[in-house]
Amino acid sequence: MTSNLHSPERQLIELRIEHADLDAWIDRLADESPVDQLMLQRLKKRRLALRDAMARLEAALDPKEPA
Repeated sequence: MTSNLHSPERQLIELRIEHADLDAWIDRLADESPVDQLMLQRLKKRRLALRDAMARLEAALDPKEPA
C-alpha cells in the first residue's frame, strides 16, 4: 500500500489537482481589483513548473516506441 502512495501515477494525479487549483486561484486573483501582479506572476511560474513536471511524468509512464 505504501508503494502505491508514492507511485508515479499517484504523483501525476496530485500534480494535476494542484495545477487545477492554481488555475482557479489565478483566475480569481486576476479578477480582483487591484491585481497583485507579483503574486500572479509567482502563481503562473509555479503552474508552469507543474505543467513541466506533469509532462516529464507522462513521458516516463508512457514512453514513445522507437520508430
